Formats: sequence, structure tokens, C-alpha cells
Amino acid sequence: AVAPVGVSTANYGLVTENNLHPWTDEAFKELGVDSPVVFDDVDGLDFEAISDTNPDVILASYSGLTQEDYDTLTQIAPVIPYKEAAWQTTWREQTIENAEGMGMKAEGEAKVAEVDALIQEKLAEHPELAGVKTAFCWINADDLSTFYVYLPTADPRAAYLLDLGLALPDSVQNLAGNTTDFSVTMSRENADQLSDVDMIVAYGDESLLKAVQADELMSQIPAVKNGAMVLIDSTTALAGAATPSILSIPYEIDEYLDLLSAAQAKIK
Repeated sequence: AVAPVGVSTANYGLVTENNLHPWTDEAFKELGVDSPVVFDDVDGLDFEAISDTNPDVILASYSGLTQEDYDTLTQIAPVIPYKEAAWQTTWREQTIENAEGMGMKAEGEAKVAEVDALIQEKLAEHPELAGVKTAFCWINADDLSTFYVYLPTADPRAAYLLDLGLALPDSVQNLAGNTTDFSVTMSRENADQLSDVDMIVAYGDESLLKAVQADELMSQIPAVKNGAMVLIDSTTALAGAATPSILSIPYEIDEYLDLLSAAQAKIK
């Protein structure tokens, strides 16, 4: 394994004192790095800080690089950018593309195979999840007029649900059509269109569940009516791991599967 000379700050979910997700911090420590260089690039890339680390290659297969960013970074070192669209590279693709950029493609493929085997091993303990029609949504408890359903074709969070044996509801597939967007926007007036959604994953807490269950239109969705909702608190490690990476999956899969299983038990 190779310790990066610098990495971007983690900006969602539980982060450590190094401003990293716990699994990244642990990986650094295992490689003997206690104080990694972490770039604060939430408001834009810190080109000077990146240059100061003197990298051999800049890995950005899962990123939102602009052409301008790319042009500037290539003056520092060769860059591995995303291939299709910003923030849409799956965990498998990003692992292999980044590994290939380091001349370690075989190692990257082996790591993906190892984590895939782990997922299958864990899923064998949760046969109840197979094929459950599940949507990953963004719902604001303070404004239910519109909400968003993430799409597995372009959003890693929704794609990960399919990795975990769950199924994309036909209604969501139909609403998505052939869009390349990462989500489809729903109005609460059309909530009844999601009549085949048996389970929902969303960022939020019990107050979100209470809000949607109290709403006469949102409560028409079977997952809402039955309370079959996985609520991911945005301050937890799982909030960061819901967008999976090769490191986060082994770290958080047990908790995620347990929450999914508990929600599945409420389906009537």
C-alpha cells in the first residue's frame, strides 16, 4: 500500500481531528502516517498546497474537476480525471482507475475483488434484503413540497443499494427515463406514483419520519406508511460511508446492513 502525500478534506458525516473520515485516518495510521497533509478544498482546490506536496500523480477519478482545474493541476503532475461525469464514478471504477494511474492496476482489481467477496459474505447473512424495492431520497422535513430520488445510473449512493442486493423500484426507473442526471425531482403531489417503494433510505432522524408520516400525500408511499425508512444521521460515520469507497465499505457495511434489515422488518 502507498500512503498519499496529501488528500482532500472529508466534508460530510463524522470526521476525525485530521478532518478525514475514520476509515481514511485508520488507513494512514496503518501506513505509519499520524499527521497526514489534508487539503481544505471545499471552496475550491488549493493548488499551492497540492504543489507543495510534490506529487508524482494526482488521483481525481471521483471528483468535480473543471477543465480549468485540470489544466492547472497538470502543470504540477499527471492527473487521473473522471471519465464520464463529475461525482459519478462508482467505487469499483475509482479504485481501479486510480490504481492504474499509479501503475498498480492489478493491485486495484485485486482489492475490488476482495471487497466484492466481503459484500457477498455479508449479504449471505441478510437474505431478507434481496430484491426489496428501495429508493435513496433527499427529503427536507421543513419543506416537503419537493424531494429528490437518487438514481443508480449516476449516483454512487443509489448504486451501492444495488450492490447490497436491493432493487430499484420500477416507478423510479420510469420516472428517471433516460436521464443522465444523478437524481429525479418529485413533487409531493406525485408521491402516489411511488406506490411500489417498499423501503426508503434518507438522511435525517426521527423528526423526518414523523413529518412524512403526518403528511397526507407523502404517507401514501408504502415505505413511509409502514415506517420502513433507514434514517442516516448526517453527523455519523455512515453518512460519509453511504457514498461508498474501497475503504468505507468494510468499515461500515455491518451497521448499514443492520439498519436496512431493521427497516425491512417493518414492510407489510
